Amino acid sequence: MTQADITTVAPANLAKSADEFATLAPSPRELMRRRAKSHVGFLAGISIIIFFAILAVFAPFLAPHDPYDQNLTARLLDPVWGPKGTWAHIFGTDAFGRDILSRLMYGARLSLMIGFTAAAIAGVIGVTLGIVGGYFGGRVDAVVVYLINVKLALPVILVALSIASISGGSIIVLILVLGLLTWDRYAVVVRSLTQQFRDQEFVLSSLAAGASHTRIIFREILPNLTNQIIVVASLDMAIIILIEAALSFLGLGVRPPTPSWGLMVAEARAVMFFKPHLIMIPGAAIFLLVIAINLAGDGIRDVTSPEGRG
Repeated sequence: MTQADITTVAPANLAKSADEFATLAPSPRELMRRRAKSHVGFLAGISIIIFFAILAVFAPFLAPHDPYDQNLTARLLDPVWGPKGTWAHIFGTDAFGRDILSRLMYGARLSLMIGFTAAAIAGVIGVTLGIVGGYFGGRVDAVVVYLINVKLALPVILVALSIASISGGSIIVLILVLGLLTWDRYAVVVRSLTQQFRDQEFVLSSLAAGASHTRIIFREILPNLTNQIIVVASLDMAIIILIEAALSFLGLGVRPPTPSWGLMVAEARAVMFFKPHLIMIPGAAIFLLVIAINLAGDGIRDVTSPEGRG
C-alpha cells in the first residue's frame, strides 16, 4: 500500500469510527432514564409521593366513609389489627366516631395542596430575587441582600403563629403566609450560582452576540439552575408540610372539622395512652410524605446532573 492509499483510507476509517461511536453512545435522555431506574432513593420517593397523590386526588372515590360524618355509637373503635377491629373501619374511628382512613385520605389532599402551592409561591419570589441580584449586581444586589437578611432575621414559626392566630385559620391565608416566609432559601442559592454563571464563557459569548439580558437569564442561566432549584423546592415543600401540621396541631392552622394530619394528632392527645394508633397513624403519614419528598428531590438532582451522581 502506497502513502497515497494510506492518506485516502485513514480519514474514511476515522469518520466511520466516529459515526459508530455516535450511534452506540446513549443520548442524555437515555442516560437519565438509566440512572432513574437504578436510583433506589428516587424510585422510593416517587413511589410514595404517587401513592399519596392518588389517595388525595381520588379521595372522594376511595374513601370508605364521609370524613365529616360523626357516629358517637362507634367512637374510638380499634383498627382492623386490634382486638375489636372491623374491616368497616380499617384504621378505626376517632373520639367523634369519624373514620380515620377517610380523614387520612382527605388530609393528604390538604397537605399536598398547601405544600406544593406555598413552595411554588416561595420559589417564584426567591428565584426572581436571586437571579436579579446575582446577575445585575451593584445596588440591585445590595437591595436583594438586604431583603434576604431581613427575612433571615424573622422567626418563621413565630410569625406564622401570629398571622395564623389573627387570620382565623383560613387555608388561603395560610398558603400565602407560608409562601412569603420561606423564599429565602431559593434566593440565597440562586443568587450565589447566578454570580458564578454570569462570568462564564457561554454568558459572555451571548452578550457579545447581542443577546438581551432577558434572553440570557431565561435561555442561558435559568436552565442551569434547575437541579439546584428542585433540591431547594423539595426541602421547602417538606418544611412547609411540617409547619402546617404544627400549626394545625396547636389549633392555629386548619380549623376543625376539616381533615388535617396535624389536627388529627391534636385531637388524639386526650386518648393517646389508651388509643396510641390515633396519633401514630397520621404521624407516620407525615413522616413518610416528608421523607419521600426529600428522597425524590435528591434523586432528581442526581439523575439530571451531568456527572450522574448517586
